[in-house]
Amino acid sequence: MNTADAKRVLETALICTQQPLPVRELRVLFEDELGADTLKDLLAQLQLEWAQRGVELVCVASGWRFQSRPEMREYLDRLHPEKPPRYSRAVLETLAIIAYRQPVTRGDMEDIRGVTINSQILKQLEDRGWVEVIGHREAAGRPALYATTRQFLDDLGIASLDQLPELQSPTQQGVFEALAASVEPQPELAMDGDAPADEPSPAAPEAAAVTNPEPAPEPAAAGTGQEAGDADATEAIET
Repeated sequence: MNTADAKRVLETALICTQQPLPVRELRVLFEDELGADTLKDLLAQLQLEWAQRGVELVCVASGWRFQSRPEMREYLDRLHPEKPPRYSRAVLETLAIIAYRQPVTRGDMEDIRGVTINSQILKQLEDRGWVEVIGHREAAGRPALYATTRQFLDDLGIASLDQLPELQSPTQQGVFEALAASVEPQPELAMDGDAPADEPSPAAPEAAAVTNPEPAPEPAAAGTGQEAGDADATEAIET
């Protein structure tokens, strides 16, 4: 098979698939006659060929996929003008703390936010496939350690955690702004309605509380110095 035909096969498979395809699966298209390095070269060529189009070929954590470019979002949104669901600030803060500080326990998150985290927030993030328990800390009670998933990276349109915006300090300050400034979230990934409010900690003062082609995702994130408790239940950010 010549290069042009091989690229056409790759292009067709990637456009028709519903999920990112890793190189090992793409090799099946050619019955393993093409090596991984050859396929990566062909994919790089396809990227260049699509460089001036509204759709781009990208490599995310789970593999390769086509997706719409961020600048196309305002036009694609006109196909679905209804107001999208929203993320509560509590959910965004919790997700961003996990993303930047992982692996972390629920106690770690509560120490950073200054409020007791409602268990439903973590359950929603797990149900969405963005975080998971990867082990337990060897401490009293063996608390669960949370980390982000490959699905989280895919939905953000990035291949690794190294591509998250760099924080200027190792503290919580700036987490929300940094993560919110990254790629745009896909509309279908938005939370359904607001997350439950956090429970104010009695020991702490109230504190901060393409698939083919789809708009590139905009990440969730955490903030600092915000009002907690009831404020978390009402304040939300549109995707």
